[in-house]
Amino acid sequence: MEFKYIVSEIKERIGYIYLNRLDKKNALNFEFVSELKNQLKNWETENNIKAIILASNSDVFSAGADLDALEKMQSNTFDENLEDSRHLMELFLLILNYPKLVISQVEGHAIAGGCGLATVCDFCFANPEAKFGYTEVKIGFIPALVSIFLVRKIGEAKAKSLLLTGDLVSSESLYNSGLVYQIYKKEEIKNEVFEWTKKIIASTSNDSIQATKKLINDQWEMCLDDALEMAAYSNAKQRNTEDCKKGIRSFLNKEKLIW
Repeated sequence: MEFKYIVSEIKERIGYIYLNRLDKKNALNFEFVSELKNQLKNWETENNIKAIILASNSDVFSAGADLDALEKMQSNTFDENLEDSRHLMELFLLILNYPKLVISQVEGHAIAGGCGLATVCDFCFANPEAKFGYTEVKIGFIPALVSIFLVRKIGEAKAKSLLLTGDLVSSESLYNSGLVYQIYKKEEIKNEVFEWTKKIIASTSNDSIQATKKLINDQWEMCLDDALEMAAYSNAKQRNTEDCKKGIRSFLNKEKLIW
């Protein structure tokens, strides 16, 4: 399938999706979001892909919603705006619940919806030049969707400092808050993220990654007793999987296991 706004490749069990709307600084619109959703769905059941890396083909990760989309928003009906908002929501949920690791490699600015895209990934890597901003409040808008994920990821107090000011912040600042997993120099980040991802997928069970992500996501709205009961059930269920049996055999026999 050919796309207009993204470029993809597979390299050593890692699926790369490059944001490639270069003339608009990777600004998001309905079609762009559709392409991201479609490519992720295409790779969801590909056994030769164990992780996804979202990156950019330019010096900007994503400038958020494009000007045409913002202008159209003014004349849309409520139902049209709701459909558009749910479209982006579905992309974020797809990434959150994706059965493989999803990693954002942020080089340059990630603004508004583009910042949300980086936020919802399992891991976010950035270079020192990258700036992050949830800037919606500066134009009378709200960072509605991303706020749900951001509060859970870094806590209410830290999320408020980002969402209510709309300020651009450095990758170092978000590293300290826990949102950015690691920072690498511009000339090093692509290779460092590639090598880190290779190491992770070679040393972890994809079945276990999928089950653990589901366990984390499912406990969000549960009380402690229900969350623990779900955890006990998940623990027992995982013990009967082939990956778990293979992993335990390897551990007991002191054999090196390459997943």
